[in-house]
Amino acid sequence: MTKPVTPNYLAGYPAHLTEPVHRLIERDQLGKVLRQKYPEVHEVRTDKALYDYVQEIKARHLRNAPQPSKVAFDGKLQTLQKALGIHSRIARVQGGKLKSKHEIHVASIFREMPPEFLHMIVVHEIAHLKEAQHDKAFYQLCQHMEANYFQLEFDLRAYLCHLAAGGPPLWAAEVMAVNS
Repeated sequence: MTKPVTPNYLAGYPAHLTEPVHRLIERDQLGKVLRQKYPEVHEVRTDKALYDYVQEIKARHLRNAPQPSKVAFDGKLQTLQKALGIHSRIARVQGGKLKSKHEIHVASIFREMPPEFLHMIVVHEIAHLKEAQHDKAFYQLCQHMEANYFQLEFDLRAYLCHLAAGGPPLWAAEVMAVNS
């Protein structure tokens, strides 16, 4: 594996948290640690299944929030916009009224990930239905919907560092078949 490349995935975290990640990358052990911590891959593969998954979480935690009109995996998201998920509000004029639609797009990298990572990114995007800004109220809402939100976000960022350093995808279908 090449020298650790961490393009801002762990920026803002204190050194006592990031140094162990860098050491694991240098020793080519981060993938093994993450696979042990998150051994399973979720079954949500299609846009329809993702829509149903989002609706179930939204119904459980945010019944009064607006309904998303579209939920989809997006293959261009991570490479073009450097984002893992996007919540957008689209305003349209219909007659004399302004109608607002909400869409949630999740990066395609989440098709083959542990259920915990998918849940974390979906919770993040659903929270935007109620809280637009990444402020204290937003993160409190995320943590209300997923108690482990901050740990999952850190572990996901560590996985992105693993990929950036040249590590292989850990939960791709062919990897899971070999390790079964």
